[in-house]
Amino acid sequence: MNRSVKAPVFLLAFSLFIAISLPAFAAEIKIGGGGAAMSSVFAPVAEPFEKATGIHLVVLQSTPKDGFVAMLKGEVQAAAAAVPIESMIKGAEGDGQKVDPATLKSEAVATNRTVLLVHKDNPVSKLNKEQIKGIFTGKTANWKEVGGKDMAIIVVWGKGTPGQNAQITKVMLDGEAVTKEVLESGNYAKVRSDVAANAEAIGIDPFGMVDATVKAVETDPVMTSPIIIVTKGDPSPEIRKLIDFVKGDGAKFVKK
Repeated sequence: MNRSVKAPVFLLAFSLFIAISLPAFAAEIKIGGGGAAMSSVFAPVAEPFEKATGIHLVVLQSTPKDGFVAMLKGEVQAAAAAVPIESMIKGAEGDGQKVDPATLKSEAVATNRTVLLVHKDNPVSKLNKEQIKGIFTGKTANWKEVGGKDMAIIVVWGKGTPGQNAQITKVMLDGEAVTKEVLESGNYAKVRSDVAANAEAIGIDPFGMVDATVKAVETDPVMTSPIIIVTKGDPSPEIRKLIDFVKGDGAKFVKK
């Protein structure tokens, strides 16, 4: 076979390969939002969701407000968070975004559990509301007062985690302000790394952020909140598949 025949045959074979391969990568959706929703639900289900549907899920973790604003701007197809939609709207309007609540659709897809993180070597495994309130308001200053070692308590407070900060303030502190003597931190991942780096530390994070570097303390009462997904108008067919997967076959991948 001469070169003039080989070239068209090669190009035809290559074109067929591309045509067969492209559909597997053609469908993609982006979802943005807070660390609780991303770490507990959407990051864990991304790979099994793609295997089940062929749809590539891009998970963009930021904050509930920032994910919601990105959705309003069309940068992501949906926003997700473990805070009420009213909180997301208020945050967006504070950034100057005009929001028409009538255009929004929201649906609960899972439940977030907010936990207290301590250093992996901390012997304390359970704290009740009174103990937690004492620690975070600064009235309890040493771990030995709650069954731990004789060492000062360091409260790690995330500046980039407003939703969970508001939750613990309402549920555990009865609205009282957190102590001013805190180790200021950043987002969910930074809170975890700061706790892991300090034997005396305690912080707040979604259960989905727990790994081998820290220890989750059982709380009484348990702090939970619905994880919602928000879209402008009805969810697209792809987002609908994602919602159904999270609430159905994908529920076993959600960190609880």
